[in-house]
Amino acid sequence: MAEPTMHSDPVHAQATRKTMFKLLPLLGLIYFMSYIDRTNVSLAKTHLETDIGLSVAAYGLGAGIFFISYAFLEVPSNLIMYKIGPRIWITRIALSWGAVTALMMFVQGELSFYILRFVLGAAEAGLFPALAYMVTVWFAQHQRARIMGYIYLAPTIALIIGGPLGGALMEMNDLFGLHGWQWMFLVEGLVTVAIGGVLWFKLPSTPHQATWLSTAEADSLVAHAGVPDEADRKIRGNLGKAFGRPFIVLLALVYFLNQVASVGLVFNIPSIIETMDVSSPFVIGVISGSVGIGATIGVLVIPRLFAGSAREAQWLGAMALGTGLTAAAYLVVQAPAGRVLLIMLGAVFIFGTLPLFWSVAMARMTGIVAAAGLAFINTIGLIGGFIGPYLFGIFEARTGDPASGFVIVIIVSALSCLLVPFLSRALRRADQDRFDELLAAESGDTAVKEHQLTETPQNEGR
Repeated sequence: MAEPTMHSDPVHAQATRKTMFKLLPLLGLIYFMSYIDRTNVSLAKTHLETDIGLSVAAYGLGAGIFFISYAFLEVPSNLIMYKIGPRIWITRIALSWGAVTALMMFVQGELSFYILRFVLGAAEAGLFPALAYMVTVWFAQHQRARIMGYIYLAPTIALIIGGPLGGALMEMNDLFGLHGWQWMFLVEGLVTVAIGGVLWFKLPSTPHQATWLSTAEADSLVAHAGVPDEADRKIRGNLGKAFGRPFIVLLALVYFLNQVASVGLVFNIPSIIETMDVSSPFVIGVISGSVGIGATIGVLVIPRLFAGSAREAQWLGAMALGTGLTAAAYLVVQAPAGRVLLIMLGAVFIFGTLPLFWSVAMARMTGIVAAAGLAFINTIGLIGGFIGPYLFGIFEARTGDPASGFVIVIIVSALSCLLVPFLSRALRRADQDRFDELLAAESGDTAVKEHQLTETPQNEGR
C-alpha cells in the first residue's frame, strides 16, 4: 500500500538518482576487480600446468579452495562490517586482497598455490554481503532487484573484458624474465590496491554520511529503505533469525546449487574454449567473454521481467530449468559457433537469477539480521563455489574433456527445480509471520494509547 507513495515522492526520487550516480560506480568498481582477481587464475590454468607442473586436479582444488576460507569468514566479516561501518571494512578488504593477488606471481608449486588461494579467500571474505547490505541501507525494496542487477553488471563486464585484458597481460611473457601469468597477477593486484585507496576517501557508509545528499534526501532514503526495529539491531537473539528460518536455509541451498554450476563453468570456460582448436591466450580471452555478454543480458533483462512478481520461487525455478536445458543442449550440439551461443544463453539464466535471488532475501531482513543473514546465505553459496571447480576438475581428469562438467550443471539445475515448491511455502510462511508480528505490534501500540487516554482523567482528578 505504501508503494505508490514511494514512487511519487520527488525528494526520494531525486536522492535515488544521485545515489545511483555516485554510489553504484564505487560498489561496481570494487566488485569488478574482485571478480577479475578471483577468476583470472582460469586464464593461467594451462600455463601453470606447463611452467610449474600444476596438475588439472590440483588446479581444480586450488581454484575452489579460495571459497573455503571465504565461506568460513563470511559471517564474522559482515558482523564486523556492521559494527565499524562499510567504508572502513570494504577498504580493508580491497587493500588486503589486492596485495595477495599480486603475491600470486610467486607461486612455485601445488602447496604455494593452495596457500595463496586460501589466503586470497580470507582477504576477500565479506565483500559481497557488505555490498548487499549497503543496498538494504540505501534503497527501497521495490528498487532492489534492479539495483542488484546493476551491481551484477560489474562481474558480467569483468567476464567480457577481463578475459581480453588478462590475455593481453599474459602476452607480456618473458618481459624482464617474468611469465605472462606473473605479470597478470602483479598488475591486477596493484590496481585493486589503488582502488582501495579511492574507496577510503569516496565511499560513504550511510546516506547521512554522503556529502552529495541534503539532509532531507538522506532522511528520505533511510525512511524508504526501512529502518530496522530496535530489536533487529542487537546480535543477541537475532542469529537464530539469520541462520535458522526455513526460507533462509532454502535460499541458501538454491544459491549453493547455482554457485556449483556458475563458478565451475567460469573457472573452466577458457579450457573449454581451447578444445575448439583455439590456442592464442588473447583469442581465448575474447571468446571467453561470451559468458559475460550473456550474463550482462541476464542481469539487465531478467529483473525487469520479474518486476516484483509475487511468484518469486517459480521465477527462480524457471531460471534453473533454463540453465539445465541449455547445458543439455551443449552436450548435443557439436558446432563451435553453436556451443558458444549456448554458453551465452546459459549465462543469461545463471546470472539473471542472482538479482532476483537477493531481492527475495532482502525483502525479509533488516538490521543485524540482514548483515548476518545475507552473509550466511553467501557462505553456503561459497561452499558451492568450492565444490564446483573441484567437481569439474575431477570430471575432466576422468574424461579428458573440460566440457564434461556440463553434466554437473544439469544435475544441480534439476535439484534446484525440486526445491521450488518447498521454497514457495517457506516464503509464504515468512510473510505471514511478519504480518502477524506487525499486527501484534500495532495492537500493542493501540492498547497503550487507549490505556493512556483512560488513565489521564483519573490522574488529573486526584
